[in-house]
Amino acid sequence: MSLSISFVGDGLTAGGSWAEWFPEYDVTNLGLSGNTTTELVSGLDAMIASAPDVIVILAGTNDLGWRKSDEYVVRNLETILYRLRRALPATRILIQSVFPRHPDFALTIRSINRHIRQYAATQHALYLDLWPVLALANGEIDPQFSSDQLHLTDEGYQVWLDQLRPALEVLFAGSPTTSSIPIQHA
Repeated sequence: MSLSISFVGDGLTAGGSWAEWFPEYDVTNLGLSGNTTTELVSGLDAMIASAPDVIVILAGTNDLGWRKSDEYVVRNLETILYRLRRALPATRILIQSVFPRHPDFALTIRSINRHIRQYAATQHALYLDLWPVLALANGEIDPQFSSDQLHLTDEGYQVWLDQLRPALEVLFAGSPTTSSIPIQHA
C-alpha cells in the first residue's frame, strides 16, 4: 500500500502535476485557485476526514491580494496547523513558506514566514522555506519563475519540485519532527 499525500492550498498548488511528479505515492491535489487561508480553515473537516499520511500546505498569497494583514494570515495558518495536528497526530505535516510576489508584499510575506517557521515546530510540522530559491534581493519573485509576479512558470515549478522532493524524503524518513528542513543552494 502506498503512502498518501494531500497537497493543500491555492492555485499554485492546484497548478502542480503532483500525481505525475510523485507516482510512488497516492496523491490528492486539494489546491483550488483563489483559495485563501479562510477557505482552508473552512475545509479542514474534509481534509481531516481523508486522513492522509502526509499533508503539504501552501497558502497565504491570495489573502494578500485581499489586503489581509500578516497577523490575519498567521492566525489562520496557525489554526490550520493546530487543528490538523490535534485531529491527525500521526500525519506528517509540511508547511511551506508563502512565495515571494511583487516587492510591495515582501515585508508582509517575510513577517508571515518568520512567524510560521517558529510556530510549525510547536505543532510537530516541518517548515520548508522556498523564499531563498524564488526571491530576488528586493523580495520580488524572480521573473524567470513567474511571468505575472504570482503564478509559476514551468521553471518555477521545477525549482519548487527540486526543493520539495528532498523535503518529502526527510519527512517520510522519520516520525513527525520539530525541525525545519534546510534548503540546498545550488
